[in-house]
Amino acid sequence: MSQTYGKTRWKRFALVMVPSIAATAMVGVSIANSALAASFSISGQQFKVKASHLEGTNFSQFGTVDIEANGAAHPVAVSAFDSADITNMCQSVVTDLTKFGLGKITLQLNAGGNGKPVHADNLLIDMESLKADATFNQINIGQDASTLPGTATQGWTPHPGVSAAGGGKGLPTGATGFAQAAKSASLDNVEQTARATSAGKFVLNGLSLSLKQGDGPGNECY
Repeated sequence: MSQTYGKTRWKRFALVMVPSIAATAMVGVSIANSALAASFSISGQQFKVKASHLEGTNFSQFGTVDIEANGAAHPVAVSAFDSADITNMCQSVVTDLTKFGLGKITLQLNAGGNGKPVHADNLLIDMESLKADATFNQINIGQDASTLPGTATQGWTPHPGVSAAGGGKGLPTGATGFAQAAKSASLDNVEQTARATSAGKFVLNGLSLSLKQGDGPGNECY
């Protein structure tokens, strides 16, 4: 799932987390009829996601660590939604194939245009950065992550895949277990860098996928 560069201290990581949400889609990673995140080793590559709008219900977010197959650990912020609709979604990832004489190749995926947004159920996103104009409804900031989803008194329940165990991700608890939760979230002009995404169901309306030579403007999503 994810990784950070340099020396990252968990206490500092927890303190600087601010309200944030991710809008992302990753083909090939799905968990049919499940609310829990899959347990898989991340590739170690980042990918970019851009979207004009994301509308999500039952949002939760917490910090955790994703692991590469070689054991490298990467702190990430996990954003979880019961459901999300994503408009004009673009995803891109760059692979360096210079040793094969091909240079850098960008895979770009587009979906969710023409009034038919991408739809995801039980969406979990492991991200490293986000830019967006965001609105949260009934949000709790600074909630102890070990208490998720304990918000029944507010009349709603956060993402069912977020439990005291953090969806099986080894969620830190106590003083370092910073979390936040909201009944709904709305984001515009989303630009995100992520490491992994899981979903119980992903509907990619109007899907198109292409390979582009290089990694310059027009190849990556932003």
